[in-house]
Amino acid sequence: EVQLQAFGGGFVQAGGSLTLSCTASGFRFDNYAIAWFRQAQGKEREGVSAITTADGARYYKDFMKGRSTISIDDARNTVYLQMDNLKSEDTAVYYCAAETTTRRDPAITVGTMFGAPHAITSWGKGTLVTVSS
Repeated sequence: EVQLQAFGGGFVQAGGSLTLSCTASGFRFDNYAIAWFRQAQGKEREGVSAITTADGARYYKDFMKGRSTISIDDARNTVYLQMDNLKSEDTAVYYCAAETTTRRDPAITVGTMFGAPHAITSWGKGTLVTVSS
């Protein structure tokens, strides 16, 4: 069974840091785009960051540039998202998703994931991040 699971959420004060983890079971992240999304209460799900394993490229949405680092541990088949200098507006449920890049350019895959998250079929259970001001 193919599953994704996000971990690492919690309660943190503004200015603090958290590292989220996304693990996969049932498949390897080889030739995949793995992306983090978040959904705040009453808002649409939005992309945060992504990494593509075929070329090692990393992508960050503007609101996370300079405040986050996405990385992958191939041995653990786990993608991490380190978030620093957290703000109250970062409060949301964070999800990870994965799409294969074997049939499409990795950059295009990420663009499609960010542009149309409703079309993603493989989602992990989310993890709640709460940032107090």
